[in-house]
Amino acid sequence: MHDHNPLKAVFFDRDGVLNVDRGYVHDPADLEWVPGAREAIAALTAAGVRSIVVTNQSGVARGYYGEDAVLALHAHMQGDLQRLGGQVSAFYHCPFHKDAVVEAYRCDDHPDRKPNPGMILRGLAEAGLSPEECVLVGDNDSDVEAARRAGVEGFLFTGGDLLHFLRTKLGRRFPAGPGGPA
Repeated sequence: MHDHNPLKAVFFDRDGVLNVDRGYVHDPADLEWVPGAREAIAALTAAGVRSIVVTNQSGVARGYYGEDAVLALHAHMQGDLQRLGGQVSAFYHCPFHKDAVVEAYRCDDHPDRKPNPGMILRGLAEAGLSPEECVLVGDNDSDVEAARRAGVEGFLFTGGDLLHFLRTKLGRRFPAGPGGPA
């Protein structure tokens, strides 16, 4: 545990953590936020804590949709968040997969594909963060393993309200809202 380190960033897996995982979500019309997700990001943003998304997107490799659809969905999510005062400071996605039907995305073990830590390491480097200032929230063991490989504390989210989950897991490290401590 890194309780003594102020929290500077939270890495979030996307499908199953921020939005309901319906399988290869790529159309904004299919976007359903996980309860408390927008509020959690808004609370972090208000406190000056970065939210960074790291998402495997094998649907691109499988030819279900293009990277443009991933970027469009992320832009849509950003718009939703901004209405509540929230913002994702960076989105990272990995379109590579060993079983890709799209040749350009075929890769046996891409460094960005979780459980590999490539996206997290890039997020740390590009934001000038150290691992002990960050946590990761994912809904798969591969997310938590990627965090571990990057030296970041990982939490496994199994559903429910994301804001409540973060407050419970992070305790005093989670910023208190405008109404004082939760």
